[in-house]
Amino acid sequence: MYPILFGLWLILNGALTFEIVLFGIGITALLAAAAYALFGYSPKDDLRLLTRIPLFLAYTAVLLYGIIKANFTMLRIILSRDLSVKPALAVVDTGLSSRFTRFLFANSITLTPGTITVRTDGERFTVHCLRREMIDGIENGTLAKLLRKMEK
Repeated sequence: MYPILFGLWLILNGALTFEIVLFGIGITALLAAAAYALFGYSPKDDLRLLTRIPLFLAYTAVLLYGIIKANFTMLRIILSRDLSVKPALAVVDTGLSSRFTRFLFANSITLTPGTITVRTDGERFTVHCLRREMIDGIENGTLAKLLRKMEK
């Protein structure tokens, strides 16, 4: 957290002088100490988050690919003459234990065209989709696997 706060301090100041750097070191140290005390963070948590950045970047790339792919699927559905839409509700058991990873997964489903997370109940999500095959195997897909790695 400290390097991020210090970098933010330098960016927002717009100038790089000895006084700004020195004052920034003190201010960001106080802010980081307050955050550690008030919110229960620790430097170990920061290091753990830093080690997960590659997984989060991979997750973002896979999600963007899925969104683009789903957009083309929706385009085919819209431009086809028969509009072969067979809406379905499906219950997906994610196996995710962290609230944050469940939040990411539910919103990723909703961001993908043609699917909406209707309800979350712990590890189980109720998902509405325009076609059943849009979410088949989602609980063991790449997104879910990356989120499970992030939880470890």
